[in-house]
Amino acid sequence: MSRVIEIRHCRASYGENEVLKDVSLAVDKGEFIVLIGPSGCGKTTLLKLMNGLVVPTEGEVAINGLPLQEEDLVAVRRRIGYAVQGAKLFPHMTVEENICYVPGLESKMSKEEKKSLARKMLEMVQLPEELVSRFPRQLSGGQKQRVGIARAMAAEPDILLMDEPFGAVDEITRKGLQEELLALQQKTGITVVFITHDIGEAFKLGDRILIMKEGVIWQEGTGEELRRTPKDEFVRQLLCIPYQESTL
Repeated sequence: MSRVIEIRHCRASYGENEVLKDVSLAVDKGEFIVLIGPSGCGKTTLLKLMNGLVVPTEGEVAINGLPLQEEDLVAVRRRIGYAVQGAKLFPHMTVEENICYVPGLESKMSKEEKKSLARKMLEMVQLPEELVSRFPRQLSGGQKQRVGIARAMAAEPDILLMDEPFGAVDEITRKGLQEELLALQQKTGITVVFITHDIGEAFKLGDRILIMKEGVIWQEGTGEELRRTPKDEFVRQLLCIPYQESTL
């Protein structure tokens, strides 16, 4: 199994506030990693290290074995899908233009190629092709999230980074999006790193769950491992684990 992301003894600060403290992490190709933890624990900062949106004050980040600090960050970001809460679509662009934005930066695309790519990606996230000419304001919350995932996947990235991508949609839509993401990941073999505050979502999606606390990875493991052997009361309360369940 090849390593696609490596975080090596990284620290990161915003001014005098140290957000990450000597964090190390290795992610294998095809893994679905979920980050959970209280607000301000460093989840988003750790995710942003992976595409160079945050530069570590110490340590090294490597993508596919190459140190990120030595790479062209713009080119790297175009190869990494990035989806956030609320989708953050370009409001002045149609669905087709949003989906084809990054691939269009990489190569000259004809109108027919763009239309074909947009239809293909809409089909992948189970949206009707007639949405291609609509603007974000004409979409529902669930449709915007699906388009956001389609845009993140359009350049066929090896890595998909997701920061609470389903946080702004209703529970029924959220469950549908979870199922679609799992099916998409299994179909494409893409590596996913996913932030959520929803513990049920974390256990449903994650091959491996990383619990963060105060800028460090406090505990990690499969959902079953975390349920059975929580490190301490902080983990037990975060995961809502009854005491007797963790001692079985």
